[in-house]
Amino acid sequence: MRESKIEKHLKDEVEKLGGMCLKFTSSIRGVPDRIVLLPESRIYFVELKNEQGRLSKIQKYVHKRFKKLGIHVYVPNSKEQVDRFIEEVK
Repeated sequence: MRESKIEKHLKDEVEKLGGMCLKFTSSIRGVPDRIVLLPESRIYFVELKNEQGRLSKIQKYVHKRFKKLGIHVYVPNSKEQVDRFIEEVK
């Protein structure tokens, strides 16, 4: 499945929860490409991949740095994994 379809599914599901799914750009390479904002000041970082997609070395490095800060990065690669993410953050 194309990453764009997974992205649309994430955006639609986040909006159903009253949230926003923003495409994030940064001057730092490897930063997750989506920020999910949900009611009650909940913020999540998401790196979407298609089913064959893999994290690059720089993405793994940046995600590790986020983890050291106590920030989890979600990496769904299918609609089903997006649904699991949505269930977790509901």
